[in-house]
Amino acid sequence: MQWFLSLAAWQQALLASAFMYACTALGASLVFFSRKESGAAMNALTGAAAGIMIAASFFSLLLPALDYESALPAGLSVTLGFLLGGSLLVLSDLLFSRLRFRFGDMGRENGLTYLAVTLHNLPEGMAVGVAFAAGPAGAIAALLLAVGIGIQNFPEGACVAFPLRAGGMSKGKAFFLSQLSGAAEIPACVLGALAASFITGLMPWALSFSAGAMIAVVCAELIPECFSGQKTAASAGVVAGFSLMMLLDLLLG
Repeated sequence: MQWFLSLAAWQQALLASAFMYACTALGASLVFFSRKESGAAMNALTGAAAGIMIAASFFSLLLPALDYESALPAGLSVTLGFLLGGSLLVLSDLLFSRLRFRFGDMGRENGLTYLAVTLHNLPEGMAVGVAFAAGPAGAIAALLLAVGIGIQNFPEGACVAFPLRAGGMSKGKAFFLSQLSGAAEIPACVLGALAASFITGLMPWALSFSAGAMIAVVCAELIPECFSGQKTAASAGVVAGFSLMMLLDLLLG
């Protein structure tokens, strides 16, 4: 531990973010042990992904955003950031629909979900980097934060990989793209440590923006998709996914 504390803040951030990424990759690797499900099982898995994203939006993004200082009152900046994030995804969805843009073999639904999860990883990584920039006194707290986010990343990696697999993508490609969404945390974390004084003022906006984008995707794509089939399985999936992510956030956040 003393060796870790002796490192520069950006080096600490690099190692911590590598762990966070590894947890995402580990969650995504579960796709190799799954079959290509359909029917009730797929409704439940899609519902679980929706529940995970809803809980992450509130507990991992909106609540932490209120703790950062900004030029505007915290509630106002968080609300505006949330509206901007949701509006961007809604407008993107409309644009992609008109252009018949389908994100390659991902499909529009999975492509938007992938985009939202990747966006949400960026401010989480920056938050950890900013915490490391506080110096040795804050390094332990920053490390614990990184461990908590890493554990939360495990189900998030799975919630990206399984819908991609269900959409017809090969297991290898579903894993590759899912782990890549977690890799975004590494440069974001290092950037947060190197530019902490500038990044801190942007955190309420970045966190709430990502939350708005995730909620927009859940409402526009995941909820309609899973409830178009067996509603009981979909409801159970949403509740289970939300409960799991809420428990992890409250215990480790």
